[in-house]
Amino acid sequence: MKVLVTGGAGFIGSNYVKRRLEQGSDNLQQLIILDDLTYAGTLENLKSSLEDPRVKFVKGDICDRKLVEELFDGVDEVVHFAAESHVDRSISSSDEFIRTNVSGTNNLLNALRIYPKARFLHVSTDEVYGTIDEGSWTESSPLEPNSPYAASKASSDLLALSYQKTYGLDILISRCCNNYGPNQFPEKIIPLFITNLISGRQLPVYGSGGNIREWIHVDDHCMALDKILIGGISGQVYNIGSGVELSNLDLTNVLLQSFGKDETEISFVKDRLGHDARYSLDSSKVQREFGFTPRITFIEGIDSTINWYLKNEDWWKTKIIH
Repeated sequence: MKVLVTGGAGFIGSNYVKRRLEQGSDNLQQLIILDDLTYAGTLENLKSSLEDPRVKFVKGDICDRKLVEELFDGVDEVVHFAAESHVDRSISSSDEFIRTNVSGTNNLLNALRIYPKARFLHVSTDEVYGTIDEGSWTESSPLEPNSPYAASKASSDLLALSYQKTYGLDILISRCCNNYGPNQFPEKIIPLFITNLISGRQLPVYGSGGNIREWIHVDDHCMALDKILIGGISGQVYNIGSGVELSNLDLTNVLLQSFGKDETEISFVKDRLGHDARYSLDSSKVQREFGFTPRITFIEGIDSTINWYLKNEDWWKTKIIH
């Protein structure tokens, strides 16, 4: 088995690589990691994985057609994580999001046309659905993205589905809720707030903190991805959720309690433009078809994540911008 992982030096990608290498029953012969090592992707995330003789790291851009086509030769599976993913950055400037998330994905899909035997898993996000006041999105819910980031991911989803239909390629799509865990770049809310609490800084909460998100530990997300790769049906979309929904203010209070602090550490700031009110996924499809249920409770996951950031200050201190 030869596997190509794009964006494998990022948060979710590096955790997936680690999991894939640790699977004793996997007949993995080579795992190629393609990553351009932008600000959120770093070789530090792959420190232990790069010691494995099965791993080949390639620094490169998914928009580089020649390089991508070379790497696709002989590959059995492609797991596509590479993406610009921070909503705030997309609001400030969407250019890189369109280039990487749309044009880069299109480049990968064109390479798949040349090497059509590979199974291609496109890793997407619940944000493509927009916002939902009540209930939960199913895989057939309409795509109504509200940020440039979400719109770029929705576009790449539709491109992937169109290539599957038009060319009969083996393409699957996963859409996951918010991830947390080790190695997450400290611009996202959980690592930002943890590192701020360690450093004695205030926690900037958007608006009144009422926006609701669903949370899953990155290890559970990666487990679900493997199940989809093994048993998923080409052309299908699979939601990956946990059922753990928290307002941003409730999440903040969980973190404050973990550090023995109170709401005086909160600084309410101007709300994000176009801030979605609530995300919620119906993940009964992956539960029904693959028997997937998250194994890590939110409190267990938060505790282990806090411990990771406490033990790895050298990793995150150079990455924080205030």
